[in-house]
Amino acid sequence: MAASETCAFDLIDAEYVREVEPGEMVRISRSGIESIRFAPEKPHQYCIFEHVYFSRPDSVVFGRPVNESRERLGRLLAQEHPAVADLVTPVPDSGVPAAIGYAAESGIPFRMGLIRNHYIGRTFIEPEQAIRDFGVKLKLNPVRRMLEGKRVVLVDDSIVRGTTSRKIVRLMREAGATEVHVRISCPPTISPCYYGVDTPRRDELIGANNSVEQIRQFLGADSLGYLSLKSMRAAVEDTEGKFCTSCYTGSYPTELVQLEVEAHRES
Repeated sequence: MAASETCAFDLIDAEYVREVEPGEMVRISRSGIESIRFAPEKPHQYCIFEHVYFSRPDSVVFGRPVNESRERLGRLLAQEHPAVADLVTPVPDSGVPAAIGYAAESGIPFRMGLIRNHYIGRTFIEPEQAIRDFGVKLKLNPVRRMLEGKRVVLVDDSIVRGTTSRKIVRLMREAGATEVHVRISCPPTISPCYYGVDTPRRDELIGANNSVEQIRQFLGADSLGYLSLKSMRAAVEDTEGKFCTSCYTGSYPTELVQLEVEAHRES
């Protein structure tokens, strides 16, 4: 059996063996398993966003448990951007492990101050702003009794356009939160992904066109802190530069894409 994430194997009590390598094709037949290499081996450039957001936390991706990476992201975020607050609450679901790590490191109680409706999909990939705006209200509901009169650290995995985060901050304030301190478990997203992640154009990315202070003002938050690139690499134990971080740096691992990006900037 082959699957995109190891959590699929848990459902059928299968044993995870290994990942399919870049440039490798695996053929499974009655004769057994055959490995065929169709391209020469090159240095790995794993997508670090898989550990920040995309993969399920109960999977092992690139040889590392995703949940461990995300909790570590939260712990390092608490070290870099502490806050004086009454509770830590995540933007569910992808912000939960990082918020748990933040709470554990900071000593601030963890609480589920936002409840997610699981029948609604991911809002950042919706094509129209009006659909995304309506989706936020359907997707998340604040727990007023928990938030009222409280200083809140709101932990999320990323900010893309910023419009969804702005509405979530507003929801928290409408529920009675006296302060909302936004903490993001990755650096600002400043460049699109050309390798399969459906990210917006550069001119739609709030991190590419605004300072952290400008983003804070747009969100209406009392403070805003992003995790540094160095700490993000440390969280996934990337000591050899095997992870692609182009969405945070604008530097791409393939020459053709890099040339296209540079040509676009010059024009």
